[in-house]
Amino acid sequence: MEPTTPSAALPGAAPEPHPSQPSIQTVSMAGQARLLEMTYQRLHTSIMMLPMVALALTLFYRLLHDAYWMWAWCGFYLVFAATSLALRRAFRRDQAGLAPADLMRRWRPRLEVCALIHGAGTTAPAVIVAGHASYDFALLLLVTNAAIVAGNATHQTPVLSVFMRFFMTGWNASLLAQPWLFPNHWYFILPLSLLHTFTMFRHSHTAHRFFVHQVWLEERGQQLSAQYREARDAAEAALAEKNRFLSKAAHDLRQPVHAMGLLTEAIALRNRDAALAAPLSDLRLNLQSVQLMFNSLLDLSKIESGQLAVRPEPLLLRPFFNELEIQFLAEADSRGLHLRLHMPPPGAAVQADAALLRQSLSNLVQNALRYTPQGGVLIGARRRQGHWRIEVWDTGLGVALEDRDRIYQPFYRPQHAWHINREGHGLGLAVVARCVDLMGAQHGLQSRLGTGSCFWLQLPAAAPGPAPASTRSLSGRLLQGRCLVLDDDPHVLSAWSALLGSWGLQVCLASDAQQAFAHVDAGQAIDVVLCDQRLRSGESGFDVLLALLARCPQARGAMVSGEFDAPPLRRAEEEGYLVLKKPVDVADLHALLSRWLPASGDVVAAEGARP
Repeated sequence: MEPTTPSAALPGAAPEPHPSQPSIQTVSMAGQARLLEMTYQRLHTSIMMLPMVALALTLFYRLLHDAYWMWAWCGFYLVFAATSLALRRAFRRDQAGLAPADLMRRWRPRLEVCALIHGAGTTAPAVIVAGHASYDFALLLLVTNAAIVAGNATHQTPVLSVFMRFFMTGWNASLLAQPWLFPNHWYFILPLSLLHTFTMFRHSHTAHRFFVHQVWLEERGQQLSAQYREARDAAEAALAEKNRFLSKAAHDLRQPVHAMGLLTEAIALRNRDAALAAPLSDLRLNLQSVQLMFNSLLDLSKIESGQLAVRPEPLLLRPFFNELEIQFLAEADSRGLHLRLHMPPPGAAVQADAALLRQSLSNLVQNALRYTPQGGVLIGARRRQGHWRIEVWDTGLGVALEDRDRIYQPFYRPQHAWHINREGHGLGLAVVARCVDLMGAQHGLQSRLGTGSCFWLQLPAAAPGPAPASTRSLSGRLLQGRCLVLDDDPHVLSAWSALLGSWGLQVCLASDAQQAFAHVDAGQAIDVVLCDQRLRSGESGFDVLLALLARCPQARGAMVSGEFDAPPLRRAEEEGYLVLKKPVDVADLHALLSRWLPASGDVVAAEGARP
């Protein structure tokens, strides 16, 4: 283990000599080189993901406007991703052949330039579409950029100067374009964006200190020391801060995705142009991917904060395997690994909570890829008496006997694991253990150090149930009846009207209780009430729903919200009312309304069906 060398610190960092809060100066040059490697891995991953994001945004924008410059943006990121792959190979060669100090002098400036270019690339769409993009698309750009910045603030900060260059060009520069991007709304969107700037600035410094502290502790081998406990507390505090932020922002983050999902389905149902069928299909698949990403992110926050309500149900296994293949195939290829799936039989189903099962499997596969330097990962399922055992095999490092219980503890990583991969905070397997415990299932592993591992989940077998939302189909039936929808966002109301109208329903729209009761007082026979919890008038959506149902005893009602911890929503569920989470899955919504309302006898055109 190399001694610390304060004189070998990265330039520009302020000293923090107190031993309980080590700064970059207290880390040896070898430790600083490891921090540089961690930063580069995360920067490279972010660059490699952008071509897919760029393609999704361009396809959506192409439906509304000329997308010449957006296609050019896609092409730029394809070239940039290829360049990043070449640079990564060169970095690995230098890492093996250069001293840590020489590696720092050569590669830190290169990474700072890459971060500047990457940041400018994420800002470019806002400049390209400013002045002629729709409000929904502009808001999608803003939310996507905010999510990218938040992810990089968490992971790309071991060398803070690299992230700061990305932050300046990737987020702060985009603030200048907001008055043109949101000509009618910039005066309230810009202050929220500035608040996000402050939050991400603070969070990046917190994450940077956490990474430095981890390396400092590794060099001294004091895993149970007071310094490590302070780092753990700081990480937990940052995690709690992130959960609070996501909890408060969940509604606003989900709104544009929710509206786009409804509008996309409405457009697809009305489309009769064969030339648009393929782009619409791609758009729907990409929106489903975005919805899955948002739901997984917010579900993980609920798991970590202990606020997730467990809802076990029969779940087919094959759709989850298909999701894993879509989610991780590109990452496996980028790591030079083979990802194989041994599909379970078509009728194989387990009794589990969909969100917890999805999060557990994703974490196990991510963990296997992260600690497998060569070879591959195999995902399979086998029947064991009255259970299904889902197994994730890898040809990676393996787990020592003395580590097998500790690896499920938060923030614990075996010492030898640091030498192959420094990504993550040691939370992945801890989240798996938490998810499995919440479902009342079993988990375990088989491993030999140096030859690979098999992590498994064992869940009760069930009769075949419905597939996850992303694979279900819309019914062909048109419906009849009148729906009253309450939401404080006019764009969401417009999307509701377009979708429900395409199903043959009459739609009454309201942004507050006064407008809703005006429809009832006008003699409208309401069959279904769909009510958002957060209304700008300050009223509780659940109280409004109860009052409306009291006035319309023949009607059925449900809450619709992007929040997950609001007391009125918990009260609604406790009293037996249905709570739909934004972005609402259109197939689930149609199935619900089909049970509540009679069919009109007509059939929706085949080209409008969900693929």
